[in-house]
Amino acid sequence: MPRWPERGARPYDSGVQEPKRVAIVGAGPSGIFAAQALLAHPGIAIDLYDRLPTPFGLLRYGVAPDHTSVKGVGNALARVFESPAVRFLGHVEFGQDMSRKELLGAYDAVIYAAGAAEDTEMAVPGENLPGSESARSFVAWYSGHPDAAPFRFTGVRSVVTVGVGNVAVDVSRILCKTAADLSPTDMPDPVLDELRGHVVRDVWIVGRRGPQHASFTTPELREMLTLPHVQPVVHDDLDAIDLTTLDRRPKANVEALKIAAERLVPDASLRLHLLFWHRPIEVEGRHRVTGLTLERTALDADGRLIGTGEERTIECELVLRAIGYRGRALDGVPFDEKRGVIPNVLGRVTDTRGRVQPREYAAGWIKRGPTGVIGTNKSDAAETVAALVADLPEAPLVVLEPVEKLLHRKGLRPTSYEDWMRIDAAEGELGSRFGRSRTKIASWPELLNIARGRGSDGTATPRER
Repeated sequence: MPRWPERGARPYDSGVQEPKRVAIVGAGPSGIFAAQALLAHPGIAIDLYDRLPTPFGLLRYGVAPDHTSVKGVGNALARVFESPAVRFLGHVEFGQDMSRKELLGAYDAVIYAAGAAEDTEMAVPGENLPGSESARSFVAWYSGHPDAAPFRFTGVRSVVTVGVGNVAVDVSRILCKTAADLSPTDMPDPVLDELRGHVVRDVWIVGRRGPQHASFTTPELREMLTLPHVQPVVHDDLDAIDLTTLDRRPKANVEALKIAAERLVPDASLRLHLLFWHRPIEVEGRHRVTGLTLERTALDADGRLIGTGEERTIECELVLRAIGYRGRALDGVPFDEKRGVIPNVLGRVTDTRGRVQPREYAAGWIKRGPTGVIGTNKSDAAETVAALVADLPEAPLVVLEPVEKLLHRKGLRPTSYEDWMRIDAAEGELGSRFGRSRTKIASWPELLNIARGRGSDGTATPRER
């Protein structure tokens, strides 16, 4: 692992005697955008930490594998690691391997960019039955996340996704696509095998409010509604919606749904149902999911969503909730339990009373909540870095322990960006065997074996150092 110069040593950058050291917890898009913004300020050495042995976070494990254009953002973010001022330290978990106190003892400033790792729950009876899962866990599985539990589709003929955002669109589109559609993607082969064999015939998307309130982006919605072998079924009166009152995106969404409602697919092998103005009230089943009971909703005179008492049950074997994410508290770091974020002012971490915590910052979803697209994190990170850079000259002087010494003392061997490049090459080679550009490696032991230069059949374990 490359070393930064000790304080008072020769400069790593011309004209800089003692570089400031910044740690970023989380090497996903928000963390990398923060590093990119810091690179505009000479004299800062940046370490990007991640609990996974690979960088890129949700860009690697959250973007749908059939949306390769979005994945291309990774090529731009990868250039950040080409700078000699940036290091990747993977397979180091904040709170378990490295504490808040230890990081603050080794760096002039710390940026928390840990994302939103938990799901919003429906809070209805039966939600914890087998067959009731989060869309996040489904996405993690088909994206090859090493922590993901496998999905099994034996006996699953009907799936209900609760939520009307792009995550709901992604998981529904994956379920609607054929083996031929999915074969060119970077999905791990066991995932492709399972999806090839499924006999799902009905996929439902259910929303509490109307089509005009859905947060779909129109291109993704249209793509899903025009799959060649899928019959769209819209269960709402779209003509009752006054398009003249809508902004551009919701208007385009309703128009796309109207076209889909008129579409006839004679040779359809699967039905895609879109049902609005319904909310889940109970997941049915004794030992596993057999259905989802919904209540019809409406808006009262004050525009508040209310239940009407009218119920219906959709028979299904799998329920996926896609109703939002929330942040998870980081050990010792102030946290707003209600909002699921680190409290902050312009990225400066505060305690629950609003007092700024010196040298600590937040970026991305853990800062603002799970809103926006990948590109939103760039301006968000810029705001945080602007605050950090403004604070550096006045930051309290501390005697820092060299991080290399800290890592050695704790017996940690982080993976590097060079280790990631070995994994990247191995996934390319594996993909070429199947006629694809890449196939994800989804096993902790395999990832670590390759990172350590031993090949995928070594003896590493998930916690080996």
